[in-house]
Amino acid sequence: MNSAEIRRRFIEFFAEREHRHVASSSLVPLNDPTVLLTTAGMQQMTPYFLGLETAPASRMTSIQKCFRTVDIDEVGDESHLTFFEMLGNFSVGDYFKAEAITWAWELITDHFEIPVDRLHVSVHYDDEFSWNFWQSEIGLPVSQIRKLGDEDNWWGPVGETGPNGPDSEIFYDRGEQYGCGREECGPGCDCGRFLEFWNLVFMEYFKEADGTQRPLPSKNIDTGMGLERIASILQGTETVFETDLYMPIIQHVSELTGVNYGESERGDMSLRVIADHARAVTFLISDGVFPGNEGRSYVLRRVLRRAVRHGRLLGLEKPFLSSVARRVAAEFGEHYPDLTGQLSRIQKVIDHEEAHFSQTLATGIDRFEAVLERMKTAGESRVPGEEAFRLYDTYGFPLELTEELAADHDLTVDRAGFEKAMERQRQSSRAGASQGDRQDEQHITAIRGTFAGIQTEFVGYDHHEATATISGIVAENAASDQVVAGMTATIALSQTPFYAESGGQVGDVGEIASDTGTFIVHDTQRPMPGVIVHYGEVRDGFLERGTTVLARVDAERRLKIRRNHTATHLLHAALRSTLGDHAQQAGSLVAPDRLRFDFTNLEPVGSERLRDIQQQVATQIIRDSSVNSDVTTYDDAISRGAMALFGEKYGDEVRMISIDGYSRELCGGTHVDRTGEIGPFVITEETSVASGVRRIEAVTGDAAIDYLLHLQTTVETLERDLHVPVDQLVDQARSLQQRIREHEREIERLRVQMAASQVDDIVDAASDIDGVTLVSAVVAVPSRDVLLQLADRCRDKLGSAVIVLGADIDDRPALLAIVTKDLVERGVHAGKLIGEIASHVGGKGGGRPEMAQGGGTDASKISDAVGAAQNAVRQQLSGS
Repeated sequence: MNSAEIRRRFIEFFAEREHRHVASSSLVPLNDPTVLLTTAGMQQMTPYFLGLETAPASRMTSIQKCFRTVDIDEVGDESHLTFFEMLGNFSVGDYFKAEAITWAWELITDHFEIPVDRLHVSVHYDDEFSWNFWQSEIGLPVSQIRKLGDEDNWWGPVGETGPNGPDSEIFYDRGEQYGCGREECGPGCDCGRFLEFWNLVFMEYFKEADGTQRPLPSKNIDTGMGLERIASILQGTETVFETDLYMPIIQHVSELTGVNYGESERGDMSLRVIADHARAVTFLISDGVFPGNEGRSYVLRRVLRRAVRHGRLLGLEKPFLSSVARRVAAEFGEHYPDLTGQLSRIQKVIDHEEAHFSQTLATGIDRFEAVLERMKTAGESRVPGEEAFRLYDTYGFPLELTEELAADHDLTVDRAGFEKAMERQRQSSRAGASQGDRQDEQHITAIRGTFAGIQTEFVGYDHHEATATISGIVAENAASDQVVAGMTATIALSQTPFYAESGGQVGDVGEIASDTGTFIVHDTQRPMPGVIVHYGEVRDGFLERGTTVLARVDAERRLKIRRNHTATHLLHAALRSTLGDHAQQAGSLVAPDRLRFDFTNLEPVGSERLRDIQQQVATQIIRDSSVNSDVTTYDDAISRGAMALFGEKYGDEVRMISIDGYSRELCGGTHVDRTGEIGPFVITEETSVASGVRRIEAVTGDAAIDYLLHLQTTVETLERDLHVPVDQLVDQARSLQQRIREHEREIERLRVQMAASQVDDIVDAASDIDGVTLVSAVVAVPSRDVLLQLADRCRDKLGSAVIVLGADIDDRPALLAIVTKDLVERGVHAGKLIGEIASHVGGKGGGRPEMAQGGGTDASKISDAVGAAQNAVRQQLSGS
């Protein structure tokens, strides 16, 4: 049975049982900070399970794109994957264990026709209902049912907190030939005989931050069956990689490389890595992820580079991955149309990253060869962990590649040292954050519990102040009836003019006042649907739950935000007009002092196009166009040309902002009434924030006036100091730069000349050691380059010599050794020489036999280090 037929039968089976088919959510989780990427089909169901949102139906089914990062380094064997698809059926307070088990069994035995004697199940050891149901209602023999503990049969939560519950897993017996032969072998054994392919989760608890389990508002069902595994079972393949989900991709890579699947284990591993990672890369980029150094962006970069590395191992020296992505899109485009619709953008991102890594890879190999030379010189056989980590951290060099290169030279890598260096970096980045994270989790838990059931009406589009009632208070991570002066708290109101941070627009600030006290609002957020909360502190008096208050927004600050938000819409439209429709919003910040807009573009915008973009925005402001808001249905807004942001979640009813025929976007933020209210608009910076993502920062209104006045003052100062009119400032600045460069070159020439004047004195002080001329001296030079030139002149003057020079450069000791070739043949080695004497200055060094450099921390001991050269040379000549 091919994978397309499996998909069809699964969805139709549950549709016949009144399940609504819901589309797969993005691999980028929406409003879920607990995970980087979507790891399970139930993630988009979490708000429904928690009772935070109303489910579109009580019964649902889906085929969900998933990505798990924990086993990236294991991918390449016969079982591990990063990207996979999860077939699932879900119940929100409707059916429970009996129906979930019955329907699962019916599907796999009647519709998929898997023999009953090949099926085994496991249940949680406390789940007596499931244990009995499998026997009495399904008729499964006890010999095919096993009770297991929390580690095997308890699912979730995905993060530290969240929905979870016991589960029952269904296994396929692959046969005795795959087993361990032990009598107790069965589900849960790690020998590989029993393949788990469907997990039925009975979601009935919520795990709190303190570890306690709270019953959910209703009992729910969450099942997950891996498409790749069920395809392997039904298609009778040894592994998932021989299924029709992978083999077309593997065959494509084989055509590119000439390496056939099944010829060698090493080749097979690389083919599997490329096939899995190419799927992962293609889907991640399609869902809006770009390569980078943090979070999900780093995950993408990691798997993309790992795929490229394995391409190199198969002999692919030129970029190839975008070709494989095209094959992925061809295979999966029927089920995921975005893959074909965005293929051009996906390939551009891949090509850009692959080309960049190819340069990094070459540089990293050069670095490794330098390390290798030093190790051979020192007689070492293990690459230090710190050095392996430097290759990884600085050059993006995978540890596995370092180990492979080391093995080619009969060397090993200090993996433990690498892990220690990695952990030190992790601890450094986490320092001071963990305690705050725990406090945040406790506070969020308290907010969810206290404000559950509360609804806040937002009246801020038309008003800056409103009378309201305090609906709830959280103080010191707990619900409270009262807060007094000096206390920080979170307050919810029956209605509020305060805008909660959303869509890039920062939350409002202001004050909430009652007859008994004043609460200063520092931020406004929406922690769960329908609830707006105000973070701040009591300035004076006290406030109580249930009292009437006057909520007043900082109107001047709000006006600045409104200007910047409308300007952001104008900027977005101008970018797409100038750069093309591929310039999609990738993030934004709308603050009172500035606006920041991130957008997809592979190259810098350039000064000329930036000027055009700024002119377009300014033209719209001068026109004083009307800015209109309209609440309508999503379909109506889209049909009228409104732009919906990628990855944003919209309801059936949306708010559309239109700017007089120039811009139309779905947006819940606050805006000016006419574009003329924005005032001056100035782009201050255009930079890169990630691979394929650019950022523009700009100011409007008062901030733009301040910026322009500052520029004017700067220009006037330069006119006065340089004695030239404004139209000649650029030429004068370039002229000054040229003169400075000429002076710097002259200064460097004089420094070299002064250093060279020391040559005769240095050479005259040379000593003789067993017929070898040794020059050892402490010299005064400004840089290592000059130190090297001085040593070269000494060598040229003597012809045959060992030259050891030391200098204090910027309060750091610098050591240099040069040995002429004839003396290298007699056993003198510059690298070993530096390695020995550098210890006197608290440092180390090394290099080639003819030349080596070193340094240290104690410049006061340079003379000791240089003086030690005489004994070191004598020992090398004697062979000791």
